[in-house]
This record gives sequence, structure tokens and C-alpha cells, in this order.
Amino acid sequence: MVLNENAPHTEGEATKAIEEQTSKLPSKLFLCAALSAMAVSLLLKCTGHYHKALFVGQWAAPFLILGTYNKIVKTTGHDQLHS
Repeated sequence: MVLNENAPHTEGEATKAIEEQTSKLPSKLFLCAALSAMAVSLLLKCTGHYHKALFVGQWAAPFLILGTYNKIVKTTGHDQLHS
């Protein structure tokens, strides 16, 4: 049995719907969300809420990852083989 390693891959309908909606969001939104999470974390840390500061501070990385994903979807499209 021969496997075709270069077989075309298509995205599912749910993925297409999600990418269609997320591509409408400006990339700046995710950057602002990450910076806001860092600022709130710093504020919480300065006011003595150490556990809350750590919790909120960990949001920055996922926001930046979502922003990167958003940028990729905007520049390359969600499924180049099928519109």
C-alpha cells in the first residue's frame, strides 16, 4: 500500500467558519489585549494580589498566539484549494 504524502488537505466546515469570523478582527486587538493583560498583571502584583497577577499575566502569550494565527489567516486564507 502506497501512501501519498502530498495529498491535498482541506479544512472542515467548522474551521472555515471560525477563520472567516476571526479574520474580521483587527490584529491590533490581540496586541492591545496582550499589553493590557501585562499592565493589569503588574497592577495586581503592585497591590499585593500575587496569585491573581500570575493568572492574568499568563493571558499575554495566548493573546499573542491568537494574533499570530489571525495574521496568518488574513494573509494566506483559510483554504487555498477550495473557496
